[in-house]
Amino acid sequence: MSKLDRYLSREFAQNTFAVLVVLLIVLVGGAFADVLGDVARGKVPAGMLLAQLGLVFLKWLPLILPLAVMLGLMLAMGRLYRDAEMPVLVSIGVGPRRMLRPLAWMAVPVIAMVALCSLWLGPWADRTSARMIEEAGRNLLIAGMEPGRFTELPGGGGVIYVGAMSPDNRELQRVFIYRQKQDRFDVTTSATGRLSVQAATQDQRDRYLRLEQGFEVEGPLTGAGRDFRLVRYAGNEVLLPADTGPRRRVDEVALQPTTALLGIPGREAIAQLHSRLAPPLLTLGFALLAIPLSRSGPRQARYGNLAVGFLIYLFGVFLMMLGTQWLQDGKLPTAVGLWWLVVPVLVVGIWMYARDGAVRRPRPARAPLAGQA
Repeated sequence: MSKLDRYLSREFAQNTFAVLVVLLIVLVGGAFADVLGDVARGKVPAGMLLAQLGLVFLKWLPLILPLAVMLGLMLAMGRLYRDAEMPVLVSIGVGPRRMLRPLAWMAVPVIAMVALCSLWLGPWADRTSARMIEEAGRNLLIAGMEPGRFTELPGGGGVIYVGAMSPDNRELQRVFIYRQKQDRFDVTTSATGRLSVQAATQDQRDRYLRLEQGFEVEGPLTGAGRDFRLVRYAGNEVLLPADTGPRRRVDEVALQPTTALLGIPGREAIAQLHSRLAPPLLTLGFALLAIPLSRSGPRQARYGNLAVGFLIYLFGVFLMMLGTQWLQDGKLPTAVGLWWLVVPVLVVGIWMYARDGAVRRPRPARAPLAGQA
């Protein structure tokens, strides 16, 4: 690599990294507020705040990195035009096309990172997040129970008391349950118990307490009758307090690995596959567009085209999300996919990059008019 290539690659990388840091700071605020809201609503356990925040980063990197590449390249090229370095480079025969090599040294690793996050790390983060929340749902503390405290049962029909819990908060000891059903009551005791979770609906999961080796006494609430029953059981299940807030809606197709989507029929799998293939290809198109978009004349604003680049990015990402939804809803043929967006962006980027810096052919001199010789 020549000194010029190293210099330009360093300029491109430094500006891209600076933009990425700023975007990540903005992402931290938005993601932290989102995850904190889920914690407050009971969707995510408080102890998983940092872990969920890190997984959100991996999920959003395929959308943040393309913007960082585009704005970073435009800032670097804008500085070269501002400091009159580009005219000097052009005067010695180095034009925008000559920058293809340093551009590739910077853009190719970023495109590879976008592809890695979009095709593997992003789906892995979604699966890990869903699994962590599912496992935390089996935690007794999340179920609304604490040792040494009476907890009301769903519907206010009784209370439950737990004397102690295991270190992993999954096993409990010395259980006492009091329930009322119309004009009767029953008291259940058990030495040990374990929590189990069953899916009632897509957004709600019922938690049952599996009791072992205990007693249950049932009798009338009022009156002097002797209609009492004493039962000794080996196993018994009791419904625990349910969540008051909604659960996260889980899309099973979105959680599948990319390789698994190839064997899943249906529009949802095809839409997910195209939504994962589009970000790295769009990153390449944005990188090619950044060089010609950053060109500015001596009297033009140096960074005036940054807004144009940002709007192009927003428009491209919006069409990608909209196209993914159209594929899922059947408004687009599956054979078309998102190629109607990716291919034009790449073609326009290649065309503008190849056209940028092209030397115009001089016009032939006009012959002098008769009588003016």
